[in-house]
Amino acid sequence: MELVKTLPAIFEEFGEQRKNSFIQAMQLKEKGIPLVGVFCTYLPQELPMAMGAAVVGLCSMSGETIPEAEQDLPRNLCPLVKSSYGFAKTDKCPYFHFSDLIVGETTCDGKKKMYEMLGEFKPVYVMELPNSQSPDALELWKKEVIKFKEKLESHFGVTITEEQVREAVRVKNEERAALKEFYELMKLKPAPMLGADMYKVLYGATFKFDKRQIPAEVRAVAEKVRAAYDDGTPDCPKQKLAGRPRILVTGSPIGGASEKVIKCLEDNGAQVVVFENCGGAKAVEEQVDENAADIYEALARRYLNIGCSCMTPNPNRFALLDRLMDDYQVDAVVEVVLQACHTYNVESFGVKRFITEKKGKPYIALETDYSTSDVGQINTRLAAFLEML
Repeated sequence: MELVKTLPAIFEEFGEQRKNSFIQAMQLKEKGIPLVGVFCTYLPQELPMAMGAAVVGLCSMSGETIPEAEQDLPRNLCPLVKSSYGFAKTDKCPYFHFSDLIVGETTCDGKKKMYEMLGEFKPVYVMELPNSQSPDALELWKKEVIKFKEKLESHFGVTITEEQVREAVRVKNEERAALKEFYELMKLKPAPMLGADMYKVLYGATFKFDKRQIPAEVRAVAEKVRAAYDDGTPDCPKQKLAGRPRILVTGSPIGGASEKVIKCLEDNGAQVVVFENCGGAKAVEEQVDENAADIYEALARRYLNIGCSCMTPNPNRFALLDRLMDDYQVDAVVEVVLQACHTYNVESFGVKRFITEKKGKPYIALETDYSTSDVGQINTRLAAFLEML
């Protein structure tokens, strides 16, 4: 019974990790440890890790700074792009403030132009991400990975050895493995926790600077979840969460205010059992080959294989959706698309056809932003959708 009582506090601790690590970022700076700010899952974090830098995802999933951003940017632009720029312009993101280098990648046109503007506030380096996963694209991306390493060396005045890169790969692989083990607990039926709590751990872990500590911390949480799952009480997750429709969430990056969709789903009696989005399975499903003869090609291959809608064609996203739906015994799929996120908006047609025709499951797409103005509408639509399951 003790374990059950401690779990909500543990989930909340991970949920608050982003705010808690603001002070840690300042402390890193005081110790002279470089801080590299990043935006995207495509960024090979192993390279800054190899030189001893801390890597952190920058503030970009809140509507707080969008009004300020819209003084310079079009209103009909993706909220993630506006939020990213707004936090830089207003200096309201401690991570951006303390970052020594900002690294972006050419995943979309809005980001590409926004990176130019970010250069007014901080040193910015942009990796040229190919928009396909062909052999030629892999060769190009490998060159970009090596150029990024060389940029880190010149910017920080260090030398990054292959041995350091391989050690960083090992550390990052272990982190990904632990996170995957954690969210794979949701394969249980019923799943042992709400999707909102699972996401707090996945999202919160990205704001922990010491990557070596993450596996033990995440596995400790997983052990508590297992212990609490069926402890013989009527209030244990196996009893309390039984019978809920099992939902897969896909689409645009969903952190921050857009987590309102998860809340609406679970308030209406469903359970999100897996996230295909950037903050979920897409980020940790595949490992880097630690034993590859060419470690830079191995890094390039692993990251280029991510099935983002910026890729054309994008078979890897559909392969992952196919596997996740089967493995997690999904009853329905909810796609969350940010306004003006054109690649995900367009690709939603193919996703709907894949889910409904090939997999034979219900599907709904929700277009939203980081405001709370549409919570009522989202709640009504999801309630009606869940009633049909």
